[in-house]
Amino acid sequence: MKIIAGLGNPGVEYAKNRHNVGWMMVDALAEALGAEPWKERERGLVAETRIGTEKVLLVKPQTYMNNSGECIGPLMRWYKLEPEDLIVCHDDMDIPAGTIRIRKKGSAGGHNGIKSTIALVGDENFGRVRIGVGRPLPGWTVVNHVLANFPEEDVPKIQEAIKYLVPAIECMVTEGTDNEMNKYNQKKQKKKKKNWKEKQADGENDNTEAGIIEAESSEAVSGEVREAAADGKE
Repeated sequence: MKIIAGLGNPGVEYAKNRHNVGWMMVDALAEALGAEPWKERERGLVAETRIGTEKVLLVKPQTYMNNSGECIGPLMRWYKLEPEDLIVCHDDMDIPAGTIRIRKKGSAGGHNGIKSTIALVGDENFGRVRIGVGRPLPGWTVVNHVLANFPEEDVPKIQEAIKYLVPAIECMVTEGTDNEMNKYNQKKQKKKKKNWKEKQADGENDNTEAGIIEAESSEAVSGEVREAAADGKE
């Protein structure tokens, strides 16, 4: 059995926030997999389904973001699952909107929902599906940013990322996280190197290196995340 949890905040006012993209992901999975109706359990909403022969419990904690582990931890213990049986979907400010990262394990990286999950599960060796929401605009705090809805220009990117991740998460369950990291993580793309004739035509010297589009998260998040909003929403 596996648990796939999406992190977010309960309430219609938060439904379309950047911080709720984990919930959006799990809702998409529920629809794609024909999951059973949502039920209340352990301070969360749960829906049962199957991926291949594997029983899967989809989870949306109702604890507010900062206390997500208070739902996920008890569910893990009830079903006697190991950390490796858990996949958590969540937002990530360190990568551009719509960019995705699949990881086998890792630290909280300043994300309070992951921090709570690690504390209540008692281990950081669980899978992560990180969906980029980008950095705050100039003058915006982290809380302003994550508790705001996606701007119009980012909505198609998020929709495409979620669509892309549905089969990726299915494969995480059936084939394991290692395979899916290699298969589905978006690769760094290198610009084609110019030959000496092209460099001369563009007025470049031979020491000019091709640029690299960097798509890897630094895992470092502003200290504002660690100190933000004592009410638990971030």
